Amino acid sequence: MRPSKTLAKLRAGKPVRMCALGHFIPAYIRHAAHFKYDCIWLDLEHREMSQREVQSLLAYFHLCDIDCMLRAPTLEKIRLYRYFEDGAAGLMIPHVSTAERAQELVRAVKFPPIGDRGIDGAGLDSDFYLQGGEDYTDAANRETFLVVQIETPEAVDNADEIAAVPGVDGLFVGPGDLSLRIRNAPEGSRTLEESTEHVAAAAKRHGKAWGQPGFSAEHVKQLHQQGAQLVNYGGDFGAFMKMLEANSHDLDAAYGEE
Repeated sequence: MRPSKTLAKLRAGKPVRMCALGHFIPAYIRHAAHFKYDCIWLDLEHREMSQREVQSLLAYFHLCDIDCMLRAPTLEKIRLYRYFEDGAAGLMIPHVSTAERAQELVRAVKFPPIGDRGIDGAGLDSDFYLQGGEDYTDAANRETFLVVQIETPEAVDNADEIAAVPGVDGLFVGPGDLSLRIRNAPEGSRTLEESTEHVAAAAKRHGKAWGQPGFSAEHVKQLHQQGAQLVNYGGDFGAFMKMLEANSHDLDAAYGEE
């Protein structure tokens, strides 16, 4: 079982170096590993990939020795733990608003005695049965992680109960979805900043990690000072958008078209 760099950082009380990927770009994985990232958030909620493409990317994650936190497009139990069999280090599940949903997810992706995951032992996670053995299930429980997204006012209200669920390793605030729903909430509801503080406090009380996307170096520093360990900073989409914008401006200047 490959040790999780994300969990090693969390257990040491350190921040995880994380970036995002939403397209089939194997070279991005190699470069992220080279530049000392611990984890890549692979988004399959808003990006579509075939199962074979996902399996191929997960092989690159193992080859480059970097964690994949896969945001799953499904709640189907068998598909969820198959991502672990195929090599994901962690799962991120969007729109988890109750402790009951969090408990269902733990049961789906953790082996007994924590959960009810089905056993195979012949996937990439156990080196195709070459490194399984009797302690495979314990190692899988120890070196894989579950992060649930807090994206609704209901989830914020239930953050303490969600954080208390054994087997949930982290809470990740989704500011886009949460802001959208706060704008439509009754007057006097928590603001986004208050909601984030509430989630951070709940995570701290229960010894769980928390985080959210960082939008600037200063914002990352602020989140770190608030105790966030799971901060995503940067991704493929923003990288090529900013590069093309900057290069277009350079071309305007070079060709006198400004």
